[in-house]
Amino acid sequence: MKGPVLLDTSFLISLVDQKRPHHDIAAQYYKFLIEQQIPLYFSVIVAVEIAIKQPITDFPLKNFRIIPFNIPHSIEAARIWNLLGGHDAGDNRAVVRDDVKIIAQALREDIPFILTEDASTFYKYCERLRTSHNLNIRAIKLVDGFEFSALRLDGQKEIEGFN
Repeated sequence: MKGPVLLDTSFLISLVDQKRPHHDIAAQYYKFLIEQQIPLYFSVIVAVEIAIKQPITDFPLKNFRIIPFNIPHSIEAARIWNLLGGHDAGDNRAVVRDDVKIIAQALREDIPFILTEDASTFYKYCERLRTSHNLNIRAIKLVDGFEFSALRLDGQKEIEGFN
């Protein structure tokens, strides 16, 4: 019923930094994913983004399956970039390109969910692709709070008061 999850840079930073506004939500998701033995994927693109400001060894790497970035991922990233028609005015092109690479990896590796704190770019572009039927991956934003049913492959939400 639940599929594997790719962890975005902003999710991981929120997970390890208790001062971040969505740290508790990130910790809830992480605990739930570990308890449910849901595969957690860590992109080398994310490793680069993190390593710019802190050591990646600050993160629980032993719990992640590492995804290298390869030729099929790069072809998929180019296709996605072209579907998007580039980036929106005001968005950092380099950041959006990295986001597109991460989305491409999830698509090529059949990972249906990406956890992110980044609603302003990552989530926006992922949703744009999903709602235009060019992508079958759902980005889950920390700002929406913890909701275990967000990780259901069928997309069905739990109804409060019903079990």
